Amino acid sequence: MNHHSLFTNRVAVLATMHQKEKVIAPIVEQELGIKVIVPEDFETDRFGTFTREMKRVGTQIEAARLKAETAIAITGESLALASEGTFGPHPINPFLPYNREIVLLLDKTNGLEIVGQEVSIQTNFNHKVVESLEEAQDFADTVGFPEHGLVVMLNSSPKSTDEMIKGIKMPEQFVEAVQFALHNSKDGKVYIETDMRALYNPTRMQNIAKATHDLVRKLNHACPNCSCPGFELVQRIKGLPCECCNSPTQLTIAAIYKCQKCGFSQQKLYPDRLEKADPSQCMYCNP
Repeated sequence: MNHHSLFTNRVAVLATMHQKEKVIAPIVEQELGIKVIVPEDFETDRFGTFTREMKRVGTQIEAARLKAETAIAITGESLALASEGTFGPHPINPFLPYNREIVLLLDKTNGLEIVGQEVSIQTNFNHKVVESLEEAQDFADTVGFPEHGLVVMLNSSPKSTDEMIKGIKMPEQFVEAVQFALHNSKDGKVYIETDMRALYNPTRMQNIAKATHDLVRKLNHACPNCSCPGFELVQRIKGLPCECCNSPTQLTIAAIYKCQKCGFSQQKLYPDRLEKADPSQCMYCNP
């Protein structure tokens, strides 16, 4: 059986109001034969906003799953796609900004949930407190405005959308917003941040596209036992031997793949196509 036939000519509803179909639809339509539709007026802000006036529902995957479930509930379709992004300091190097994008496919007919992801330091995620128009414009230049949108806020943790101007795309609109905020700010400080919603952020759109390619790659990896798509890497085993002294290193020697449908699992040796570790990775040869 060709596992693609699970998806060919099916309609998938994409839970978005931020034009993510621009990058997600062409990839899944071409690679999987799925027809993508976007529900009218699908309000995704209730699942959480980047500007913090609405806290995100659960973890990143739970929020994406809830969007997909909601899209299925309101359209009556059986296949849904949803994406969710997070931004913050990099887990290893906190001075680097970090963006993790996931694209989740939920298939009610076949009882499948597969998640593609992209983790990247390619992001303009940034914010600044400014006290003049000049400082504001310097910040705008460093984060790729006007190709990337901006948000101007009266304080750092807005309670509602009344305290901010989102989706600023035009230079004159930006000047107006900053002047208005400077004039109305209690302490002369204005908070500016990059608008991380996909339609205002081309860099983020590229990461969503990469996460979609990862999803397709997982869906194309079928279980050898039951042919179900999404035969996924669930665990890496360390211990690749050093080519100099043969001691086990922290590098991966094997990977375990598992099917969420039938539970079949398989261990693959040398998943990174390395059979020996460089001595620089060895705690004995390079303490």
